[in-house]
Amino acid sequence: MKENIIPHDYQISVNDRRQLNGHNSFLIWFTGLSGSGKSTIANVVEQKLFQQGIKTYTLDGDNIRKGINNDLTFSPEDRTENIRRIAETANLMVDAGLVVLAAFVSPYKKDRENIKSIVKDVNFVEVYVNTSIEECERRDVKGLYKKARAGEIKNMTGISAPYEAPENPDIEILTEIESLEIASNRIVDFINQKLKP
Repeated sequence: MKENIIPHDYQISVNDRRQLNGHNSFLIWFTGLSGSGKSTIANVVEQKLFQQGIKTYTLDGDNIRKGINNDLTFSPEDRTENIRRIAETANLMVDAGLVVLAAFVSPYKKDRENIKSIVKDVNFVEVYVNTSIEECERRDVKGLYKKARAGEIKNMTGISAPYEAPENPDIEILTEIESLEIASNRIVDFINQKLKP
């Protein structure tokens, strides 16, 4: 039935919204293992941008899985669909003129490439939160690694499912040697260049 979908031509464009906001809109995608610090870093970056008067919104694995994607499992196919839906949601928010921060494990390169094609390369900033599996397991903030090791969780990224690290991220954060403040400032410095309309 896709042939019956005809987009309506609205008068307010993404450029109009960006001009009204006084800044560009785009997606900052945080990828890394569970427990790597993605959400923590995204939260601090959003606070810093908010203090600068930037209109933002954060999408996070837990709030998405409880709502729009509560019908999906953690199988490879459902992980792909999870990321696709998030990318489409983020794309609408970018069109609305927001700087969107998204913190998701997103373990597959092909899925992250698909995000780029949905939001357009120019609107995509990839932040690789690089934390070793040993450190993530030591932190085990949500107790997921312990459950995975006990066989209670299947398809746990880094344990029984692969994580394909980004080869050329826009920013790579090494959480085991960089403080939260340094990491978030590095991201904000990079973002400030993209914010100029």
